[in-house]
Formats: sequence, structure tokens, C-alpha cells
Amino acid sequence: MQVVIGRIGRAHGIRGELNVDIRTDEPDRRFAPGSSVVCGTRTLTVASARHHGGRLVVAFKEIPDRNAAEELHGTVLEAAIDPEDVPDDPDEFYDHQLVGLEVRSEGGDGVVGTVTGLVHLPYQDTLTVEIDGREVFIPFVTELVPVVDVAGGFVTVKDVEGLLDPAKAENAAADLVDD
Repeated sequence: MQVVIGRIGRAHGIRGELNVDIRTDEPDRRFAPGSSVVCGTRTLTVASARHHGGRLVVAFKEIPDRNAAEELHGTVLEAAIDPEDVPDDPDEFYDHQLVGLEVRSEGGDGVVGTVTGLVHLPYQDTLTVEIDGREVFIPFVTELVPVVDVAGGFVTVKDVEGLLDPAKAENAAADLVDD
């Protein structure tokens, strides 16, 4: 199974180093020297990784110079993991652990939908949830998703007006404008 761990940004310097936008909560584990990553159709070996200016700068053994590095700009990096593997932090989850979980309303409305995916944004992840045939996006933050029970097969979502029903959000916004 593959998990997304980063996206290659611009080349850094002339020796083939690359800026990587991190998409994993375990960058030290995934970009450790000697580890392998999948980059498109290629497998690359991490030669070194260091933090510089808020970004991760990575050198791969197979990328000898800036020209080779520039060819990889925008490419997604993935790591192969065992499907039974779990992150070291108990409050972190792999996408495949969340997809398929029931979505329950904190107010006791029972099951309201199903997690169908995750969108990895720069500042937070967002759950994609199917509710009555509609796709709804819920910021995956503790304030809105206080309970994640992978073993129990569900997540609990706060009762915030408009969060689970976009039509209510539009009506609430219209009411604010009318006031």
C-alpha cells in the first residue's frame, strides 16, 4: 500500500537537492537516509534530508544535479507501507484507516454519512464525507472531529450548523446578510 508523504517543489542549489512540501506527520521516519520513496514510476533512495527555511531539503542518490532535480518539480512522493502499519502517534491516522468509517453526529442523530477520502491541504487535512449522495468537506481538526475510533469503525463530528448540511450553511449565511 502506498501513502503520500510529500510533493517535490523547486530544486535547491546545484547538487540535485530538492525542496519537499511535507505531507506526512512522520518526515524523520519517511525521509531518513537510506529509505526508499516512490516518485512517479521511479523509486528513489534518500541520501540526506535537512530542514531549511521551514521546508525539508532532500537529496536522492539517483538525482545527481540541478537539471535532474528540476525534472521532478511537482511530482508526488509516496512510501510503501504495510496495511497493518499504524503511525507512531496514536492521534495520527493513515488515509486508508479513515476511508469507510461511519460519520456520526455528536448530537446523537446516529450515522449521517461515510468517510470517502481525505484532501491534504497545506494547513490542515479535510475529510471527504458522503452524506445522502452529496460530497461534504469537513476540516479534520479535533474541534470539529473530536472522536476517531478506527477499531469501532466511526468518527464523531460536532453539531455545528451547516457543517453536515451545506444548505443550512447557505441559509445561515443568508440570514446574517438579511440582518
